[in-house]
Amino acid sequence: MTNPAETNGRSQGTAPKAITLPGIILGVGLGGFVDGILLHQILQWHHMLSSSETANVDIGAYPVTTVHGLQMNTLWDGFFHTITWLAVLIGLGILYSRITESRGRIWASKVLWGWVLVGWGIFNIAEGILDHHLLGIHHVVTGEFQTLADILFLIFGALLIAGGWALQRTGQVLDLTADDRRSAADSR
Repeated sequence: MTNPAETNGRSQGTAPKAITLPGIILGVGLGGFVDGILLHQILQWHHMLSSSETANVDIGAYPVTTVHGLQMNTLWDGFFHTITWLAVLIGLGILYSRITESRGRIWASKVLWGWVLVGWGIFNIAEGILDHHLLGIHHVVTGEFQTLADILFLIFGALLIAGGWALQRTGQVLDLTADDRRSAADSR
C-alpha cells in the first residue's frame, strides 16, 4: 500500500528539479572533499600543483619533495578545500531555502542523493579535464599509470553522473504536511 503522504512528483506536476541545483552544488562540494581529503591528504597521490614542473602552463616549479614546494601545494590545497567548502555551504543554504519555502514538503533522499552524485560526477569531469588534462598541474597519480588513472577518474565521474541521474529518476516526493492538511480538512 502506498503511503498517502508519498506521491510521485512527476505525475502531480510538482517540480522535483527544485532540488536539482542544491543537490548538484552539494555534490560538487562533497566530491571535492573526497578528492582533497582522500587523494590529496590521506593517500597523498597528488596535490594541486604536484605536476607543476611538467604542467601545460607556466606556474613555476613546486615539487612536493622540497619545503617550499610542499608549502605552496598545501596553500593551493587549502584554496581548493575552501572552494569545495563554499560549494557545500551554498548547496545547503539553497536546499534549506527550498525546504522551508515548500512548507514541509521535502523530497525523498533518493532524489537528493541522485543529484548529489550528479554533482560529484560533474566535479570529477571538470576537475579532471581542467587540472589533469588541459593545465596538467597535477594528476591522480604521477608516473607510469598517470594517463590511465586520469582517464579512470573521468570514467568514474561519468558513472557518477549516470548513476545519480538514474537514482533521482526513481525518487518520490514526500509531503510532510499531508496529515496536517487532511486533519484541517476533516475538522471543517
